[in-house]
Amino acid sequence: MTETAPSRVVIAGGGVAALETLIALRDLAGARVDITLVAPDEFFTYRPMTVAEPFAEGHARGYELAAIAARFDARLVPDAVAEVHPAERAISTQGGERLQYDQLVLATGARATPAFEHAITFGEDREEEALHGLLRDAEEGYVKRIAFVVPHDTTWTLPLYELALMTARQVRSMGAAGLELLFVTPEERPLAIFGAEAGDTVAELLRTAGINFIGSSYTTVESGCLVIDPGGRRIDVNRVVSLPRLEGRRVPGVAADAEGFIAVDTHGRVAGLEGVYAVGDATAFPIKQGGLATQQADAVAETIAAAAGAPLEPQPFKPILRGMLLTGGDDRFMRSGVAGGQGEPEVAAYALWWPPTKIAARYLAPVLFGQDELDAAARIRADHLPVETELGLAARSRP
Repeated sequence: MTETAPSRVVIAGGGVAALETLIALRDLAGARVDITLVAPDEFFTYRPMTVAEPFAEGHARGYELAAIAARFDARLVPDAVAEVHPAERAISTQGGERLQYDQLVLATGARATPAFEHAITFGEDREEEALHGLLRDAEEGYVKRIAFVVPHDTTWTLPLYELALMTARQVRSMGAAGLELLFVTPEERPLAIFGAEAGDTVAELLRTAGINFIGSSYTTVESGCLVIDPGGRRIDVNRVVSLPRLEGRRVPGVAADAEGFIAVDTHGRVAGLEGVYAVGDATAFPIKQGGLATQQADAVAETIAAAAGAPLEPQPFKPILRGMLLTGGDDRFMRSGVAGGQGEPEVAAYALWWPPTKIAARYLAPVLFGQDELDAAARIRADHLPVETELGLAARSRP
């Protein structure tokens, strides 16, 4: 009797969706799959915590991809996909390597670009110092009006609410007087994607923090001025903080929409390409959020595992949105079904999922949470000196 060779799975990407796919596949399919992770970066960075860094409320940790790949018995290729060759079931990398696949998962993410010329764009490394400077100028009284502006085509707005609330908390605690904070968004109510209860809760947080909410508004940012439609209202401002716009990373050989995103079905399959899947921000699903990316990854992992012979019935992607709102004080946990997902909207001052992480992921969250606990314990045992642990963690911020 001849044993069936493991299915060759190539995962392109080194972010949340890619790692969730890797860990889920190893759990669900075991030795039925041979996994190769193609990732251009040395580290996986836990980016949701970057919002807390300017306020000394936390930092974005770096995890060595080589250690994660080794832990889950995957080969790591430190490179990026350059082209997909569907007829040959192969990809070529930017470094010139050619990899054959039975199943390919594109978790290539999205590219962030500034939405406004005259604004600080959160999420761009070069803007971190600008955020620190903004806080310093506000505390010293050099700015009198700061606007937090959501671009018209942005659906995941929670990080900007965090920035606004933590900015308000910090500058008020430093005694800044005469500072006006605005939050301008196309949303009818704050964080409307989570439902009415969450909207009311966040509206009260904004009111308590002294932040003026301007909803149902589409904004153009000029130098020193906002132009708000409908109506063309103009508001003078000293600083503007905004979220980036996202565009897809086009991969030759794979069809994409006008913005560069890949259309997939509820199991993550790319139409017309046998054995090719896409997950996370690379896809055309309109809400770009880490927890939803991991749910897409779980659906794809189940489909691939079943095809490899694992005894399970693959479940389609049914999005449930989970968001942890950092406020600089008492954080809020929110949950809601979206676009066919299940569950009534819920908001609480206690954890609605476990572990209580920013990215609620079935597989990745427990792995990172557990490793962080081990890492903290190891540092204590080493008299608070940085040590290397199983995932190559040290007391490091983003590389």
